Amino acid sequence: MTDSTHANAPQTGHYDVVIIGAGPSGSVAASLLHQQGKRVLVIEKQHFPRFSIGESLLPCCMQMLEEANMLEAVNQAGYQFKNGAAFNWQGRSTMFDFTNKFTPGPGTTYQVERGHFDKLLADTAAKQGVEIRYGDTVAAVDLSATPTLTIVDSAQHSYKISAEYLLDASGYGRVLARLLQLERPSSLPSRTAIFTHIEDNIDKVELGDRPFDRNKILISVHPDNRDIWYWLIPFSNGRCSLGVVAEPHLLGDLETDTSNILMRLVNQEPYLKQLLAKAKIVRECGRLAGYSANVSTLATDKFALLGNAGEFLDPVFSSGVTIAMQSASMATRCIVRQLEGESVDWQAEYATPLMRGVDTFRTYVQAWYDGRFQDVIFYESPNPKIKQMISAILAGYAWDENNPFVTESERRLNMIVELCQ
Repeated sequence: MTDSTHANAPQTGHYDVVIIGAGPSGSVAASLLHQQGKRVLVIEKQHFPRFSIGESLLPCCMQMLEEANMLEAVNQAGYQFKNGAAFNWQGRSTMFDFTNKFTPGPGTTYQVERGHFDKLLADTAAKQGVEIRYGDTVAAVDLSATPTLTIVDSAQHSYKISAEYLLDASGYGRVLARLLQLERPSSLPSRTAIFTHIEDNIDKVELGDRPFDRNKILISVHPDNRDIWYWLIPFSNGRCSLGVVAEPHLLGDLETDTSNILMRLVNQEPYLKQLLAKAKIVRECGRLAGYSANVSTLATDKFALLGNAGEFLDPVFSSGVTIAMQSASMATRCIVRQLEGESVDWQAEYATPLMRGVDTFRTYVQAWYDGRFQDVIFYESPNPKIKQMISAILAGYAWDENNPFVTESERRLNMIVELCQ
């Protein structure tokens, strides 16, 4: 859409909803609101395409993409098909087939380079008629009366925009949480992810009796330290996203050559070392530190925080984009009702239901790191029905109240941990 030169767009104005950020939650929310006849403006600080991690979608996302009339564009984009998750530790392999799950709904999705994927969603929203301004930064927010934002464009000109409602879809930028001092420490320990993209050349490696399935994300656990884990996300172009996650003291001095640290750790995991024997790094290594985040308030009658702008857990089960899109779908339903004169209880109708799913994911993230869920995943003779219920959660269906592993996540998980031990 337009750059922040705004050749034909007035720089001030009043909208039904202003959305901060054009990533997946912002684009989906904008599309859903536009479909309902609402006047929407998206303010995006960066210029697309831009790099982001969170490249392995979950099948549950497909429902929100369909709702936003974006599924056809995504299906035609040539992304890597994904039907599950594979896990690897100390020579043991196991996998979850997302088509064999407890909850109804899509069982397959894609693995995507986020620069291209996020631009595709934003471009699709723009084609639908959504106004997006790139290169503009939200500098201040005033909620004393009608919500008003002070925006600075790329030429450093300042202007004001008002709206009946604000949505923060700024991801790790966490714009409103910062400006309104809503940030709170996460209950999860501080961890660091280091990552890159590789030309994987896996098809040139002799793998013997352990073939590699490009249709699944591969999550590997360090053979000697279960606090260290790796992701390998294949793309359709012969490349992979590769990353390692650990508490900072386990990674060494990241001010030195990050790519050497990453590959040294990769080579400590035998199957990854074998898979990536001919791999070449094709982009500079990035890192994300202390990414887990929380807030004191998710929503009021003037604003709501979507996805990572509110709470981010951990990359281990690829829940970030799913939570982002789910929050967009839930928030926009409430906004439409409020704009049409209904009274909305934002805590009861948005924050609490959203957090039910987030807290389900949190149960499994915490249990991954304390080893309980790893014991369950690598258990050699799982109960098929229980595996289907867990598969549904790993496929993103963490809001399914019919699934006992959602409604009583901690108790049910502890029950099967005991069975596995």
